[in-house]
Amino acid sequence: MIYIMLTRLIGKEVHPSKQTLIELQQQVEAKIKKVCPEVKWLANYATFSDYDYVDIFEANDLETAFKVSSLVRSFGHASVEVWPALKWEDFKQIIKKLPDESKT
Repeated sequence: MIYIMLTRLIGKEVHPSKQTLIELQQQVEAKIKKVCPEVKWLANYATFSDYDYVDIFEANDLETAFKVSSLVRSFGHASVEVWPALKWEDFKQIIKKLPDESKT
């Protein structure tokens, strides 16, 4: 399953030094690899929005996604939202299985 994680830094962590930011990212990445080795990172983005970062990752189940979210929140002093997502092709396959509206 694919998950989209939106992260907003909070408190004094909003404007960390570049060294602190890099070290923090490395610590979070190492901890996630240790606790959730099955997680596959698909993309990471810094954004100009209400969120500082958007991460896209693949996890086997919801419990693992919760672990990732919890680790980011605890290390990153951050507010996090996680959304489950489907690839467009997979979504189209689900839609094709829906009953025809004209027949319901």
